[in-house]
Amino acid sequence: MTSPKHRFSFARGLHDSAAALLGLALACAPAGPAFAQKRYDPGASDTEVRIGHIGPYSGPASAYATIGKAASAYIAKVNAEGGVHGRRIVLLSVDDGYNPAKTVEQARKLVEHDEVLALFAPLGTAQNLAIQRYMNAKKVPQLFVGTGATRFGDAKAFPWTMGWQPTYQDEARIYARHILATRPQARVAVLLQNDDFGRDYLKGFVDALGDRAAAMVVAQASYEVSDATIDSQLIALKASGADVFFNIATPKFAAQAIRKAAETGWRPVQYLASVSIFVQAVLQPAGLDNATGVISASFIRDPDDATLQGTRELADYRAFMRQYYPQGEPGDFLNVLGYSQAQTLVQTIRQAGDELTRENLMRQAANLSMTLPMLYPGIEVKTGPDDYRPIQQVQLVRFNGTRYEALGQPVGK
Repeated sequence: MTSPKHRFSFARGLHDSAAALLGLALACAPAGPAFAQKRYDPGASDTEVRIGHIGPYSGPASAYATIGKAASAYIAKVNAEGGVHGRRIVLLSVDDGYNPAKTVEQARKLVEHDEVLALFAPLGTAQNLAIQRYMNAKKVPQLFVGTGATRFGDAKAFPWTMGWQPTYQDEARIYARHILATRPQARVAVLLQNDDFGRDYLKGFVDALGDRAAAMVVAQASYEVSDATIDSQLIALKASGADVFFNIATPKFAAQAIRKAAETGWRPVQYLASVSIFVQAVLQPAGLDNATGVISASFIRDPDDATLQGTRELADYRAFMRQYYPQGEPGDFLNVLGYSQAQTLVQTIRQAGDELTRENLMRQAANLSMTLPMLYPGIEVKTGPDDYRPIQQVQLVRFNGTRYEALGQPVGK
């Protein structure tokens, strides 16, 4: 595990980077920024843009730590190629141990002491909830948060907070519709984390089942992030006689649930929340044989997908990993996630031009229309002044024992 605080500012001299950055294959609709007058808020200057990031480099969700490392590596790449409009991006990435109280402490330090222009991709539902009112009171962008909780796309109530990934409720609705279409008589057992993250998924799932929910959901069990294991919950869920299992858990507990189900001889059809889709962090610890057949949803393409081999998008991503994050696993979805989130941030800064104020950065975040090379074809990053949900489609996928395979075409909420 790396040190909980990293300062990434890998400037290698300023030079024209336009050609290199075009190679990202980011198709951006908004017109180029105006450079008539430079305007700066804290965190921006002629030479740099300071951005804060908070993630779980320690604690029960430390499997997600590699997201921050991949994002930081991508920022290092951008800086090595000249930065954005001649400015390097300084990404201050700090550890909160997946503890909301620590998230508050770190956010205050980044905003008030380090004077960052914005926070980028802080991870976790409870963690972002703990700082949302503070960030909005301070009028500091809380951009592209690392959670799909529905409340982080409310442009009117919280104009300084923006999501990035599809919402948990929308994702859960897609699973529910798939179950209704393929197993209308299913008996469903649900495991959920006992917080806003788990309840958000459950609400979307039950809402989509509609008047069938009471008959179809035959058992629920919850766990706390401080729990050592979830063995007792899985035993109780198996005893319900359910033949479908909806696993709403973060990586550590999702892996435990898949393994325990197999150990007890329970073989339901399994739906896995996308927050734990990852092969290296979840399915391998669970046992690949145990995970075979698991259905999940993704908007990010699997680097091992046969249909992606030989493409420019994959070649660029793998070259980036080799040069800037060689200790990372290229096949890990989490690294693709950090890479893609960082590309979104860089485009937002680019659109802001020389008006690097917090207000303009937020305005540009709400004016995105772009594609990202490692998202499934047809899935866009698109926002508007009243649309703070950049990605609104997912691809249903099924794990075949080695990798995920797409089920049909991308679907929306």
